[in-house]
Amino acid sequence: MKKLLLFTAFFAAAFAEQANCQALRIPDTTNTVCFAGRKVGVTEIAIHYSAPGVKGRDGKIYGTPVVPFGFTVLGYGSNVASPWRAGADECTTMSFSTDVTINGKKLPAGKYAFFIEVHEDSSVLIFSKNVKEWGSYFYRKELDVLHVTTVQKKNLPTSQERLLYDFSNQTDRSVDINLTWERWSFPIKVAVDLKATVLENIREQMSGAIGFDPASLQAAASWCVENDTNYTEALNWISSAVDPNLGGRNDFASLSVKAALLRKLGNDAEATTTMNTAMENATANELHNYGRQLLAENKLQEALAVFQKNYTKNKGAWPTNAGMMRISSAMGDYKKALDYAKAALPQAPNEQTKKMLENAIATLAAGKPL
Repeated sequence: MKKLLLFTAFFAAAFAEQANCQALRIPDTTNTVCFAGRKVGVTEIAIHYSAPGVKGRDGKIYGTPVVPFGFTVLGYGSNVASPWRAGADECTTMSFSTDVTINGKKLPAGKYAFFIEVHEDSSVLIFSKNVKEWGSYFYRKELDVLHVTTVQKKNLPTSQERLLYDFSNQTDRSVDINLTWERWSFPIKVAVDLKATVLENIREQMSGAIGFDPASLQAAASWCVENDTNYTEALNWISSAVDPNLGGRNDFASLSVKAALLRKLGNDAEATTTMNTAMENATANELHNYGRQLLAENKLQEALAVFQKNYTKNKGAWPTNAGMMRISSAMGDYKKALDYAKAALPQAPNEQTKKMLENAIATLAAGKPL
């Protein structure tokens, strides 16, 4: 009996100690817990917040104890002057997977508590390291990472009952976060350095298993060519992609990327040799598209050489007549271009292309360029 009493007393004490350390957590139905997210380029934005309701307090939200202006001592054991928590209950948090700018000011990648120093005409957005605090009751200015001003919109035509974070005006480099509650809205412009963030993402991927995959290496190098960046590292990637000892391939797509990088690095002789090899390995469509690329760059003599090579190599098969039509028109020989257009018409692979050639024939017959 004595042992049983000791056993019971031990567990009662343990339970009491645990109860003192952990408070009972019951879901709060007063404020809605919400998540909002968006991806800009490779940058992931995530917002976690609790949304209070207006509850008939229109016109009594801002500049009142609900959302005080400036900094206010909130009480409940905290004697710290604090900004608005920009939500309800636990602090609102925002996370960014890469470096961003907020209204033009730099903010490193990371997760932040988000507060607002609200004023009548413009307000200050505050990003803090302390993401564990309850609301802003225990705000510590020394943990702030960024302060940036925003000009809020007021007197919106309709009242937003539940506080809301949403997104608008997205481009490939930026997006606006809008915090809207009642008839006020606080715009927050988030922008990314698309080229830098994508390049860093590519580098991270290349350090993993796909760094051994020729197709992935080619895609990474090709992106660098298209975005005029990171030539030396990209040349290493494409050199691995075409290395037969590494399972690489010497097709037109890969070799043309290598040639482009060599040219950008000033190695014109090797670039020419590599491009000649690429053209020998090219299909009729690949040569045709390369010729059109040169034509778009107004490199007429180079384009002529490619279209003629394609025509001879593939014995006038589709799309070589169409290519000769385009280069002849670009060089002002509309009669020759018309002859090639007529030869290309019965080779058209589909109705859309056939219609395009019929229009080209009509244009050339009228003595006009394509």
